Amino acid sequence: MDEVHDMDGDPAAVLRKVRRRLWFFLVCLVLSGLTAFPLETETRLLAEFVSGPAAPLTDHFPAVTAWFERVHTGIAETNERYPFLAYGTDWLAFAHLVIGAAFWGPLKDPVRNIWVIRWAVLACGAVIPLALICGPLRGIPLVWRFIDMSFGVFGVIPLLLVLRALRPLERSFQETATAH
Repeated sequence: MDEVHDMDGDPAAVLRKVRRRLWFFLVCLVLSGLTAFPLETETRLLAEFVSGPAAPLTDHFPAVTAWFERVHTGIAETNERYPFLAYGTDWLAFAHLVIGAAFWGPLKDPVRNIWVIRWAVLACGAVIPLALICGPLRGIPLVWRFIDMSFGVFGVIPLLLVLRALRPLERSFQETATAH
């Protein structure tokens, strides 16, 4: 059933719902990007958490604990010896923020800027082959590759809901544009 009919055909209600979903996606994208800056601190805290006295992971999943400790050690040693390599994750964080900035158009006028939403759906889909191809090349465990792929899978959900909700408004916009 069309979301427009769900809300008594009120385009303003559809736009409010669309904007809430876009804000959700945008906030998640920005937070994801911001976490790329303090990787050494984050991985240290995570390694301490999973190997601490109250951590059940150590007993039941020692490989997970070992992986988190290995990742932290790798980042800490790399930062100590080759701090310039962290510049790559700074650019990763920056890219997330820039991509987030692209969503100001859809937040303002989602119908006219629907291409940004469609492009983001493609980007979410591209996460999966990237993880499947590059993950094994970089020695990333399969479980972690699935975690990485989940960002694309879960990220696409609000975007697809937005596209579905915008269909009637997009048709109306196109009809108005061709009439003039």
